[in-house]
Amino acid sequence: MQATSLPLLSIILPVFNEEALLREHTEKICRHLTTLEDKFRWEVLIINDGSSDNTAEIANTLAVDFAQIKTLHHPTNFGVGQAMRFGFANTSGDYVITMDVDLSYDVHHIEEMVAKLQQEHAKIVLASPYMPGGTIANVPTARKVLSVLGNRFLRFFSHGGISTLTSMVRVYDGPFIRSMEFRSMGLDLMPETLYKAMVLRAKIAEVPGRLDWGPQLKLGHQRQSSMKYIRQILDTVMSGFIFRPMYFFVLPGIFLAIFAIYSSYWMFFHYFDALLEIRELGGAASEQGALAVAFSENVHTYVVGLVSIMLSIQLIGLGALALQNKRNFEDLYHHSATKFQSLKHTLNKES
Repeated sequence: MQATSLPLLSIILPVFNEEALLREHTEKICRHLTTLEDKFRWEVLIINDGSSDNTAEIANTLAVDFAQIKTLHHPTNFGVGQAMRFGFANTSGDYVITMDVDLSYDVHHIEEMVAKLQQEHAKIVLASPYMPGGTIANVPTARKVLSVLGNRFLRFFSHGGISTLTSMVRVYDGPFIRSMEFRSMGLDLMPETLYKAMVLRAKIAEVPGRLDWGPQLKLGHQRQSSMKYIRQILDTVMSGFIFRPMYFFVLPGIFLAIFAIYSSYWMFFHYFDALLEIRELGGAASEQGALAVAFSENVHTYVVGLVSIMLSIQLIGLGALALQNKRNFEDLYHHSATKFQSLKHTLNKES
């Protein structure tokens, strides 16, 4: 098979202040890609996301040393999501692979993910350390706990059976990922790509991931901060909302409805108790009088009960509206994306 007929791999490396490891790890990726040249052509896109250290200079030097490396620069730091979106738009590969330059997932994931994508005829394949066969090593406890909880949270809301929705190490079908539009600027791009792929009924698969922070820890290269933890938690919650917005309304509404039933029991109990008490005292028992006595003696029960009833109805109603809006969005997105892909295919054939 001629080299020009081999499938093209486009490797996207978003980087920000990575001067400590950029050259060593990029060269390691290139050496590994060289061993795959009997099966694939390849290119590496280094997306410098507004680094303030020597990352830009190192990236430019690498582009001189390796003909297959391209460097693209952001004037300021926009976020890893925007860096990958920029990378998607500038690839031409049959398969687009996103990796972290810290090599927390080793380079052999490249051919493993591509093989899985080809075998399963999938549009996206993820490296998942949380599926059977996956491993995790040298990850700080706080970061590991946050990742595990976040992925379990998203798996519950996505209903897609995917073990690791936040994994950045993936392979995409090239034409498929370039035909999509995204809004996320940060790591919330990871769940967004999966959500929109699900809307388009695209097949998503996983391979066991081997997550190891050893390579970056050896260089003393720590990139996580408390502020980033907070941002990541907020992004995870918002991603869950995008997958199943009605749950955020309906589940609290159901709990409030149960509490409202409990409060209503005591409201009726106090009412009938007041009615019996008036009769025992020989007074003229009336519904209005008994209710007035019960309310005056148990104000908090009636106020809390009535408020919980109203809130539960409102929340469940908002959940129904959220479900309707979600379905309307998905139908519109599916229709517009399908039409766009069909039009693009027609134009390519005519040209």
